[in-house]
Amino acid sequence: MQASTMAATDSTKMEGFWSNWKCQVMELLYWRNLKQSGFVFGSLLLLLFSLTQFSVVSVVAYLALAALSTTISFRVYKSVLQAVQKTDEGHPFKAYLEVEMSLSHDQMQKYAENAQYYINSTLKELRRLFLVQDLVDSLKFAVLMWLLTYLGALFNGLTLLIMVVVSMFSMPVVYEKYQAQIDQYLALIRTQVNSVVGKIQEKIPGAKRKAE
Repeated sequence: MQASTMAATDSTKMEGFWSNWKCQVMELLYWRNLKQSGFVFGSLLLLLFSLTQFSVVSVVAYLALAALSTTISFRVYKSVLQAVQKTDEGHPFKAYLEVEMSLSHDQMQKYAENAQYYINSTLKELRRLFLVQDLVDSLKFAVLMWLLTYLGALFNGLTLLIMVVVSMFSMPVVYEKYQAQIDQYLALIRTQVNSVVGKIQEKIPGAKRKAE
């Protein structure tokens, strides 16, 4: 009984953690706090642009050296300051060193179960598409892959990643500001796409979806 209660408590904590994490991500993407969003956006762009000029190993090493230089300098500065002022404030990073960072067995199991669920779902969807369980969906997937070949020829992976990051931090704000106009155009596009798909389904044998 006690174990069941503890498991339910951990599950509730995990759900609360993910909910809180999603809220924080949405606040960043919608620029609710300009300083935080600007810092995260600038840091991501700096990292990605650095990767276009240097190898991953070099970028990681430089970042580690920068972080160590900052913490070591601050540690030495506080030690000298305490010696001069004859105070005993202790380690300057004591509060951070005492923060619990380990994951419990239940948390690790929860992460593993989530990862297993997404991997299995992805494999099942890929099997469905490649083995043409639904002809229309497989054709859509083929068109998407064909478009990606052109994107791959125009941009490398890092350039596409930079474009994704810029879009993530710009499109939500634009959509929030011009939601009515964007929804109107998206509805028109969806109507045209559905019309084309319907015509394809009528002309290709076996492409018509089964009635639900």
